[in-house]
Amino acid sequence: MGNKLTKRSEDYSKWYNDLVVNADLAENSGVRGCMVIKPYGYAIWEKMQAELDRMFKETGHQNAYFPLFIPKSYFSKEASHVDGFAKECAVVTHYRLKNAEDGSGIIVDPDAKLEEELIVRPTSETIIWDTYKKWVQSYRDLPLLINQWANVVRWEMRTRLFLRTAEFLWQEGHTAHATKEEAIAEAEQMMNVYADFAENYMAMPVVKGVKSENERFAGALETYCIEAMMQDGKALQAGTSHFLGQNFAKAFDVKFTSNEGKQEYVWATSWGVSTRLIGALIMTHSDDNGLVLPPNLAPIQVVIVPIHKTKEQLDLITEKVSIIIKDLKLKGISVKFDSRTTQSPGWKFAEYELKGVPVRIAIGPRDLENGTLEIARRDTLEKKVIFINETVLYVEALLKEIQESLFLKAKHYRDSHITEVSTFDEFKRVLETKGGFVSAHWDGSKETEEKIKELTKATIRCIPLNTDIQSGFCVYSGKESAQKVLFAKAY
Repeated sequence: MGNKLTKRSEDYSKWYNDLVVNADLAENSGVRGCMVIKPYGYAIWEKMQAELDRMFKETGHQNAYFPLFIPKSYFSKEASHVDGFAKECAVVTHYRLKNAEDGSGIIVDPDAKLEEELIVRPTSETIIWDTYKKWVQSYRDLPLLINQWANVVRWEMRTRLFLRTAEFLWQEGHTAHATKEEAIAEAEQMMNVYADFAENYMAMPVVKGVKSENERFAGALETYCIEAMMQDGKALQAGTSHFLGQNFAKAFDVKFTSNEGKQEYVWATSWGVSTRLIGALIMTHSDDNGLVLPPNLAPIQVVIVPIHKTKEQLDLITEKVSIIIKDLKLKGISVKFDSRTTQSPGWKFAEYELKGVPVRIAIGPRDLENGTLEIARRDTLEKKVIFINETVLYVEALLKEIQESLFLKAKHYRDSHITEVSTFDEFKRVLETKGGFVSAHWDGSKETEEKIKELTKATIRCIPLNTDIQSGFCVYSGKESAQKVLFAKAY
């Protein structure tokens, strides 16, 4: 298997696309702007789903499913929400096809026009809040903690596999609470769940914060976020959690009878992450040889490649390896034994390096005689010969070491690419020459934020939480400022 990847230093965008296709993660489909997620890419998503789903359920959430189609009238009930999504909506206007009378092919039946157009779900707040009106009557029905795993459609003209496609997979949580304080606590809790997942499973360090008003989710009073830094110095929004106040409750008349017998509107949140996390995973860790996967999310954590010339040698290796495989699986480690005779060991080595399998074991007849085998780690490409009877304990420890090492390497890169500036000339110079997060004072105005974006293509990625108040002067306007924010160019 030849290495077909463009080097990151030559063309980072092309390297990314090459990697996604060559590592067998996804490909473009016959539908413009949509992707086919291939089995290996979907296996990574399944690992992500499993961990996130467990974390959601541990915090009291339940899964449900809501319709893909949303009546257009629902969107008009929350003005800022429809403004935020209007340009991205796919609309269903008819419900039937027919053969053209002139024999030219299939056409839309003009007599099958819907009475009301249906929007293909870009996000589910409206359909869910229309449903919650029936579910919530009393304070005893609260909190309502619901999540759904679904697909959504947001019409995109410029797409990139995993990072931005017209259709993508995600989860969206939607909760209803009796008090403002409970809803804010929920939104903050889910931001922390996302950060925990990003750092402990994806090995991807993130900055927790809130979005500026310009960057908030449409219809939210506050948007909490986790922001990550990719290897090319661009930021990536990895997850968001929104405090929606009572906007949707009022729009859809979702009230409850309080403990005191009063009718009150509920308080709402929504939160979500998507298959864009696979793009983040790729760009945080991978190298010019291919994918690098953290063990906690790798579909195959260990691959064993036999080196043999005869069937007898393969049989002996298989017999020995079967014991190792059994013991590794008892430790909860996923293992693949690649005994295919259609490909050479060297071809297999290249394939699993490209696919980012964290640990590779090679074993041949001479190893059997010596009671040894060779272990290679994908992150550093280092190899080591160990005794066969040490394999299970060694691999278990090595997987933990690789997971931690990937996080620390990414954190070092991220931390070294946070640059504090005090002048706009310095701001522009850092963005052009170094990239990464630029920490600078901002006067809090939309006008300044929009002007900086116009001049530099950098946006406010987040207003970091739990940072000291530092009074100063805005990097662009020179007006007084109470806190520094993080700017960056972003995906």
